[in-house]
Amino acid sequence: MARIWMVLGALSGLVAVAMAAYASHGLPPETAALAQTGASLQAWHALALIGVGFLAERRRGPLPTLAGLGFALGTLGFCGGVYVRVLTETSLGPVTPLGGTLLLIGWGLLAVAAALAPET
Repeated sequence: MARIWMVLGALSGLVAVAMAAYASHGLPPETAALAQTGASLQAWHALALIGVGFLAERRRGPLPTLAGLGFALGTLGFCGGVYVRVLTETSLGPVTPLGGTLLLIGWGLLAVAAALAPET
C-alpha cells in the first residue's frame, strides 16, 4: 500500500505543477488566482501522500490507509472542483467543500497514525 500512496503523491504533484503553469501562462488573471489556490493545495497534499507512503512502511493497520484516502479523495474533490470551476465556469456544488473536509480529516488521521507509530 505504501507504494500506491507514493505513486499517487508523485502523480498529484505532476498535475499540480501543470495546473500552476497553465494558470500562470494560459488563464486570465481573474481565474488564474483560483487555479493557483487549487494547484498550491494539491502540491501540499501530494507531499502529504508521499509522507503517508513512508508512514505506511513503518505502521501497519488502517490509519495510514485512511489518511491516504482522505488526502486522495479530498484532493480530487477540492482541487478537482476548483479546476472544473476555473476551466468550465461550472460549480460542482458541495463537492469542493466536501473535498476540503476530507483533506482536514486526512490530516487528523495522519496525526493519530504518526502518534501511534512504533519507535524505531
